[in-house]
Amino acid sequence: MKQKIEEILQDKNIAPTAMRILVLDFLIDQQVAISLTDMELAMGKTDRVTLYRTLKTFEENGLVHRIEDGSGSTKFALCEADCSIDGHQDLHVHFYCTKCKETHCLPKVFVPEVSLPASYIAQERQLVIKGICSNCLR
Repeated sequence: MKQKIEEILQDKNIAPTAMRILVLDFLIDQQVAISLTDMELAMGKTDRVTLYRTLKTFEENGLVHRIEDGSGSTKFALCEADCSIDGHQDLHVHFYCTKCKETHCLPKVFVPEVSLPASYIAQERQLVIKGICSNCLR
């Protein structure tokens, strides 16, 4: 698995340091988007600044995307394969469960195109839907 993680990092032009390998391995195992604080707690003894810098590097190189779900805490999730240093292509909907407080990527549900007046330039699009997830409905 370590070799596969190193290949993923190298494909995104990211040097495979020990911390980057640990963080990517951790993110691969996640089923939901995760905040920096939750990641820090789950990973044990990690330096918060190094962890943040790692996530920032991953984001800049199209490996993770950030999600502002309205919870007051930025969350991170792995990108789709076609994201790159030139930009994120994963314009999918995110779902925030108001019961369990988890944020899920819905990669098959796309953010609709919005026509803006000519005097506005869009730089990013996000759509967060809030409700109760399928796990909490059971």
